[in-house]
Amino acid sequence: MTNIVDAAWHKVLTTYGEPFPPEASPLLEPSAKLVRVAHAEPLLRRLSPWTGMRELHFSRCTEMDYTWDIPYIGTLRDSRYFVEGPHRSGPRIAETDSAQATVAMVIDRLPPRCGPAFIHTARELPAYEAQAESRPDARTG
Repeated sequence: MTNIVDAAWHKVLTTYGEPFPPEASPLLEPSAKLVRVAHAEPLLRRLSPWTGMRELHFSRCTEMDYTWDIPYIGTLRDSRYFVEGPHRSGPRIAETDSAQATVAMVIDRLPPRCGPAFIHTARELPAYEAQAESRPDARTG
């Protein structure tokens, strides 16, 4: 894992992953729980997280433009969770009461050989992957 990915997770965890007092918005604690559960998963911890619109996204790249090939997750007003995507125009995959089930749905839908995050943009990723795929050791793993 890279320091860049660690720093991105640290930012998400300290911004959204901290437990909130009961008087805080009812959306905050389910979001915090979702972030903590996602971070606990080694396959997701290898990816670069980012947030927006009360959603947690995962990218195979560390810089904008991020990849949009992994479903994203978020909370609903009733403290339930959802999985959508991978694209913004993609379908809602599911709604669930469990942060663990939500994260498991994302893990089940990760692209092959997903991670660790590539330290550049999504535009640069195809060339990097093509080069990595052409190495003899890449086909034996």
